[in-house]
Amino acid sequence: MTSGAQEKFSSSDTQSPPVSFDEALATWARIGFLSFGGPTAQIALMHRIIVDEKKWLDEAHFLGALSFCMLLPGPEAMQLATYVGWRLHGLKGGLAAGLLFVLPGALVVLALSMIYAAFGNVPIVEAIFFGIKAAVLVIVIEALLRISKRALKLTEHWIIAAVSFVAIFFLNVPFPLIVLAAALFGFYRVTNAEVAKKTAFAPALIATSETLRTVAIWLAIWFAPLMALAGIFGRDHVLSQMSAFFSKLAVVTFGGAYAVLAYMGQDVVTRYGWLDAGAMMDGLGLAETTPGPLILVTEFVGYLSAYRNGSGSAIGMGLLGAFVALWATFAPCYLWIFAGAPYIEWITHQPRLKGALNAITAAVVGVILNLAIWFALHVFFKQVTLIKAGPLKLWTPTLASLDWRVVALSSLAGFLLLKRHWGIPSVLAVAATTALAVRFLGI
Repeated sequence: MTSGAQEKFSSSDTQSPPVSFDEALATWARIGFLSFGGPTAQIALMHRIIVDEKKWLDEAHFLGALSFCMLLPGPEAMQLATYVGWRLHGLKGGLAAGLLFVLPGALVVLALSMIYAAFGNVPIVEAIFFGIKAAVLVIVIEALLRISKRALKLTEHWIIAAVSFVAIFFLNVPFPLIVLAAALFGFYRVTNAEVAKKTAFAPALIATSETLRTVAIWLAIWFAPLMALAGIFGRDHVLSQMSAFFSKLAVVTFGGAYAVLAYMGQDVVTRYGWLDAGAMMDGLGLAETTPGPLILVTEFVGYLSAYRNGSGSAIGMGLLGAFVALWATFAPCYLWIFAGAPYIEWITHQPRLKGALNAITAAVVGVILNLAIWFALHVFFKQVTLIKAGPLKLWTPTLASLDWRVVALSSLAGFLLLKRHWGIPSVLAVAATTALAVRFLGI
């Protein structure tokens, strides 16, 4: 579908050394199992491995691809991995990279969703998550620092990041509007003189017919299984409703999982009545502390909703619900990447478009900072209230609800990760083990 275009671009890219498919598979599996901490930590992990360690991409290509993925709906980290896999080995490389990025976390979330549906909160599992969540906070902060150093190279980039943070944190400006404003600023910030001096080499675009063929094939792959389930169970069945709901969600999830959680939670809880608010928050906590994209919370919602509201075997319905959520969430990601990836090289050789992408990358730093602060408040404090005053909003913690155990665990994780430079798996293991000890000692 796109392998010809991939070969054309990779042949002109002297930065990427030949990579065997077996080596790539092992690397994608490694990233998939280590991808804790949400998109910030995942992107930093991929940068460390793909750019610094493996040198499969240089800095410019990596950030250009990241900026492009930020424009797309869906999990940007998974889409970035898919793009790099496609760039190295065409269609099979993209499929392998995307699947291996998602599958480890999906299997863990599925297992924990089944335990949750059958038994509710299990104290041992809850204690492990408690420790991991405290460590993940430090991982997110460390990742944010790494991304900021690479994305904020000019004064105007710092200003864009700051304005974006204020817009989303205090004014609740929708993420797509922030991206659009940054793109317009970056586009028109480039002078006509800079446009005239653009690099002579710009890869030719692939044929429109090839792009349309790719779109048609992946639209069929996306919808065929979901339509088949609707035909079997009927349009009013919970599986059919979830197929439509998660497919719509896949098109509007700009800004990652957090940007769409309010919308998803409202519909799942109030409109459809599949879950209560407590279960939604439990699902988010589960997704935050497992590998893979945070949007895997949809798998938890899918399993639990079908388990509780489907007909016949509860477990069988739950498994089908998890499949529907995963398929409708991640199949579109392949459509966006395989149709759009051949154009990334062309975009990065257009000064105005490149300026727009650089501005978007800077804006995303501000958005990620917003997510990191939101996460920190909800991890450190048991009670956090949203205060609104006209267009302004502010998350305010109840100081008396500060959990000193989380502070202690996060401090331990920070010392090991930032001072001792331990690996992420080791830090997570120590945090989880310490949390278990705290639980058993009754502290």
